[in-house]
Amino acid sequence: MITAATDIQFLKGVGEKRATYLKSKGIDTVGALLRFYPRAYLDWTNIKNISETDFFTNCCIKAKIISPIKSSYIRRDMIIYRFTVEDKSGLAEICLFNQKYLAEKLREGREYLFYGKVEGNFYLRKMSSPKIMPSDFNGIMPIYPSSSKLSSKQLESIMKNAVNSTNLVETLPESIRKKNNLCGIKFAIENIHFPKSRENFEIAKKRLVFEELFILQAGLNFLKLRKREKNGCIINENYLPEFESKIPFKLTNAQKRVIIESLTDMSSGQSMNRLIQGDVGSGKTAVAAALMYITAKNGYQSALMAPTEILAEQHFKTITKITQSTGIKCGLLTGSTTKRQKALIKESLKNGEIDVIIGTHALLVDDVEFNNIGLVITDEQHRFGVSQRGKLSSKGENPHTLVMSATPIPRTLGLILYGDLDISIIDEYPKGRQSIDTFVVDTSYRARIYNYIKKFLNEGRQGYIVCPLVEENEELNITPATEYYEKLKKGEFKDYSLGLLHGKMNAKDKEKAMKSFFDGQIQLLVCTTVIEVGIDVPNSVIMVIENAERFGLSQLHQLRGRIGRGSYKSSCILITDNKSIDTKRRLDVIKNSNDGFKIADEDLKLRGPGDFLGSRQHGLPEMKIADLFADREILHLAGKEVENLLKNDPRLENSENSGLKNEIKTLYNKLNNN
Repeated sequence: MITAATDIQFLKGVGEKRATYLKSKGIDTVGALLRFYPRAYLDWTNIKNISETDFFTNCCIKAKIISPIKSSYIRRDMIIYRFTVEDKSGLAEICLFNQKYLAEKLREGREYLFYGKVEGNFYLRKMSSPKIMPSDFNGIMPIYPSSSKLSSKQLESIMKNAVNSTNLVETLPESIRKKNNLCGIKFAIENIHFPKSRENFEIAKKRLVFEELFILQAGLNFLKLRKREKNGCIINENYLPEFESKIPFKLTNAQKRVIIESLTDMSSGQSMNRLIQGDVGSGKTAVAAALMYITAKNGYQSALMAPTEILAEQHFKTITKITQSTGIKCGLLTGSTTKRQKALIKESLKNGEIDVIIGTHALLVDDVEFNNIGLVITDEQHRFGVSQRGKLSSKGENPHTLVMSATPIPRTLGLILYGDLDISIIDEYPKGRQSIDTFVVDTSYRARIYNYIKKFLNEGRQGYIVCPLVEENEELNITPATEYYEKLKKGEFKDYSLGLLHGKMNAKDKEKAMKSFFDGQIQLLVCTTVIEVGIDVPNSVIMVIENAERFGLSQLHQLRGRIGRGSYKSSCILITDNKSIDTKRRLDVIKNSNDGFKIADEDLKLRGPGDFLGSRQHGLPEMKIADLFADREILHLAGKEVENLLKNDPRLENSENSGLKNEIKTLYNKLNNN
């Protein structure tokens, strides 16, 4: 008997060779194959009259061949077959390219279905190489991703075998299906692959979208429960008032709220697993410093891991300034730390002399050991893989874990990306934070822009010019950062101190360039998106972004966040010659808003979830059918049902939940392994 767990090799039509290919694509079982949904469909049921078809749009017509099928050579290796078809509304010309076998099968005087893109003009519509079926065919045909090793047609045949022979186990409890008017799993799988009608397809899709979002959220809830393990690091004493007396600024209400939310977790006897999300400049570092200070005062060690050396150094300077004269000892461990100093720091960590350690990936080395680590903080968490964050936490016994992100994630996506974490949002700026004036111009303004930059540099300020590419690309008419730097250095800015920074430089040269800019030795930094994270230079007040249309909105906002960090008024200039309506709409969002969360929501609407899910570093399985923006209502509905279900049956021991439990176990293993 074929089940979802059956090895794909043993399905009729597959065999060893095809199984090897399918497994390389992650399809190792029949169940995985059934969840490999079509990328598109040919709808042969929606037939249009020839005269009513829209140009440059795919559609289906039913028409009779009324002329002989004539062939002619365009060139030696290309034969074109032409004939005319007719329905009650008009005529159309059909062209087939190098399709001799098909052309010989067609008969003048017979009626057929033709599916393809309509071209031509008002007087005579044309279809080039349409799909052709007998006139009595009635159905919606799936189209699967194809390759030289397995065509869509071959995969369709294999899929029919799977759909017809597999014994499927229901995954959703009957009570939830009835309440939400969802079809059964067998109907859903049959009609997502081979829908009998458009209505059946919609019914099947609704069920499978709900199921995917339901199982994902249920799995994340299980993961969250498991992470709430007992923790010996209980923060009994709240030293927040003492911390506030040590800092030269006043915490915002949002910062205080997030600190208290974290301390509530840390005093509960269970491990904290919390994400702090805050826009650029919202004061996440101050929150981290407060929690590390309080943890040290309670007798435990803390570690803060940053993605770059300069960011780690900035955190170190900030926190040591706060902790001086308090008895709290801080250490800095990066790739640039000398061998002798590394040995001293590691020894001090191991024997408990260092209370707070700040560093980069250097903290992950096996011989970095702690005496009694109670709190692990990861800054700019999206720059680290899930396994890297886990490795740092594994150096203690279930320490409290805090991850910080300045990349605003739309709240819809936050439910999914961080479903295994409790989320705190800093939604208030510290006083004195400057708003940034943003302008969108074309390249005709370049000379004026250069003069505008010079005005700031002459006043002692600094700035950035951001390019989308490091090196030249023949297909794109874009000046790369390296060439741009050389041109400016010898031309417009020859009298100024320029620096170059991009991702292909080695780590040492990158750190050197960032440090020179940080120390004020470089006035104008020509760079790529490598500066998106890790440079906090309050003296930077001007940023120019070339070919701005090539960046996502959230990325533009992150780049812009490198300026306006001091008391000086700052400006960001977006340069583009792209006149498309889409580009204008996108860049207007950046121009008119400094709110990262609002921008992220707009980015999700305009570009879909790919921009946020592209890195895969969050470790979650890929969405097979759900769209996190288009299906956000179902996302929330499924979330409520998960909450109700787990409230009544937290271990999923009821018999109707057995199928669901198996699916969650499979997902849970994927989440744990990522």
